[in-house]
Amino acid sequence: MKDVTLGFGEALQHCREESQLSEDEMEEFFHFWREDFKFEQRALGCALLCMSRYFDLLTDSHRMHHENTDRFIKSFPNGELLSQQMVDIIHECELQHDAEPDHCLRVLRIAECFKGACQHRGIAPTMEQLMAEFIMEAAAR
Repeated sequence: MKDVTLGFGEALQHCREESQLSEDEMEEFFHFWREDFKFEQRALGCALLCMSRYFDLLTDSHRMHHENTDRFIKSFPNGELLSQQMVDIIHECELQHDAEPDHCLRVLRIAECFKGACQHRGIAPTMEQLMAEFIMEAAAR
């Protein structure tokens, strides 16, 4: 899950302007998996929407493209093990929030649902894992 998270996060810089994220909001985004992360900023939902479009993970109706999402997840280490589980979680969360007309807010609620389900199933990465990876990447540059 760590690798999928970091891979998905690569689109954040690309989407910063489109989603109108401030520097503080961008930094906050890196704390997504922390217990106390707040899903309150509509701009975060817009960023997630943009990031999903960047990787072609959405259909024209702004819903998850199951095949592309499956392929994206499988492109990472251990993706074969996580893909079906993650696609199922996202789909379940989409169904729960399908009535929300604002795409940014709907994606924000789906992300919150996704995070909770991943934590409940024990597949969410820890902040320690993510921070260690960030440090290793920075040192390699």
